[in-house]
Amino acid sequence: MTRPVPAIVILGNGSLATARTIAKLYPGALIHGLAERVEGADRVYHEFGATLRELYQQDTPIIALCAAGIVIRTLAPLLLEKGAEPPVLAVAEDGSAVVPLLGGLGGVNVLAREIAAGLNVAPAITTSGELRFGTCLLNPPSGYALGDLELGKRFVSDLLAGETVRIEGAAPWLAQAQLPEDAQARLAVHVSPVERVPTANELLIYPRSVLVAVSGGITDLPNAVREALHQSRIAVQSVACLLAADTDMASPALREAALELGVPLRFTNAGAGVGELVSNAISQPVSVLGDDSIAIVVAEQPLDPLQIGRPRGRLAVIGLGPGAAELMVPAVKSELARANDVLGYETYVRMAGPFRDDQVLHCTDNREEMQRARHAFELAAQGRSVVVVSSGDPGVFAMAAAVLEALHESSDPAWHRVDLEILPGVSASLATAAQAGAPLGHDFCVISLSDNLKPWSIIEKRLDLAAQADLALAFYNPISRSRPWQLGQALDIVSRHREPQTPVVLGRDIGRPGQTLRVITLGQLTPDQVDMRTMVLIGSSTTCTFPRADGGEWVYTPRWYGTKPGC
Repeated sequence: MTRPVPAIVILGNGSLATARTIAKLYPGALIHGLAERVEGADRVYHEFGATLRELYQQDTPIIALCAAGIVIRTLAPLLLEKGAEPPVLAVAEDGSAVVPLLGGLGGVNVLAREIAAGLNVAPAITTSGELRFGTCLLNPPSGYALGDLELGKRFVSDLLAGETVRIEGAAPWLAQAQLPEDAQARLAVHVSPVERVPTANELLIYPRSVLVAVSGGITDLPNAVREALHQSRIAVQSVACLLAADTDMASPALREAALELGVPLRFTNAGAGVGELVSNAISQPVSVLGDDSIAIVVAEQPLDPLQIGRPRGRLAVIGLGPGAAELMVPAVKSELARANDVLGYETYVRMAGPFRDDQVLHCTDNREEMQRARHAFELAAQGRSVVVVSSGDPGVFAMAAAVLEALHESSDPAWHRVDLEILPGVSASLATAAQAGAPLGHDFCVISLSDNLKPWSIIEKRLDLAAQADLALAFYNPISRSRPWQLGQALDIVSRHREPQTPVVLGRDIGRPGQTLRVITLGQLTPDQVDMRTMVLIGSSTTCTFPRADGGEWVYTPRWYGTKPGC
């Protein structure tokens, strides 16, 4: 039952020392520094507002080392539901002030106290309930769930107005609180997994001490679980996780039920009965309710789902884009953040970092695609969250095809149960085209000139047909030391069908430091102008160029077809 690792966001080098002090409090926390103003940050960003909003929408706790007003104005458009806010804090650059801003129900004051203690200052806590009682009653610790937020607000208001309270059930975190306790009080904090009807004078807190073992074949599983809990007088809020047999691991019904109920989904060996499961996974007294189809296990203390069974393994094949962090799609960033293992060609893995100390990197040679794909499935089949890294888009001359081929040829049922997802990235041809304008604005063809995995005769045939069809062309892997002659032959083939003045775009390391972009013509292009890190875009008969204000040239292929004067 771990809480999310916070992101530390800074605007200048003056706050870097304070950021590093805070980072030591939270293993795995990354310092996000503004590009060109911060040296030594773990991650670089270019826009403060976009970065803060993206972190907030990902439910990442935010520690911003800047003025509180900047953070408030940045996040104001996103503020909707108080109960759903991640913690957000502003910390003075020199560490002299720690101000919790958002996420009172997400533990922001706990973070504020931890950070303030680490910086040897007093946190600026302003929450009335915490100041009076030393705890936030509406934010129980991990392993417990609040019943009704709106009733809870009224409950705390009544306490602040002078009423007393009694505690029913085990609430060890309240032992040090300064609550006005009275055994005869009208108000009661009730801590129990038993289903109860909410009332204004009770604050219901449910220990997540219930495990529900289910079968993937049950119709309308979420409602079936709710009904079984109701029949056993157990509150849905007390469910810590659903448990199912590993043979049902790929069941959409199970996945959707866990999402609808808002609990983790764990798996165990198909042959293990509830009794065996309980004795192996839960080291505390329990009672078992329900029947063979839905068994309800109630423990005396909150359960840690991470210690019960194992999760469904996940394998994500991602594309980093051309290299610039701002061109990496948010879903890819989220996947990298959750990964246990990251596999790929070492150059691309390093581009995907930085990584937490607990993340395992498996760097291999660029020619070991199938071995890498098989290794990824072996790790994911163990219940790990695995990422296979590609540059650009994983489906364009990259790892997605190899991963699917490895799965296709495998008869291992554990591999086929893995949660496999392909996440797109900005391909090099599209990144280069965007820098030049829109040279791929009409129909185009993407061809790799590498004959490592296909005969050169096939490449020649495709080049000839694509050039005849008047498609704009994008060349991947255009030249290397081991095959310096192929680009020349490719240009000879294309030149049979294109005029010498056809525009050509050469993009080298687009999206990476030192990128270059050149616009020339087909008649001017020679192989010595290109290397393996160059993307070659050759226009069609309709591709046009015209001057840019900065002295360069815009290139575009219009969406109409024909000859336009001036092109």
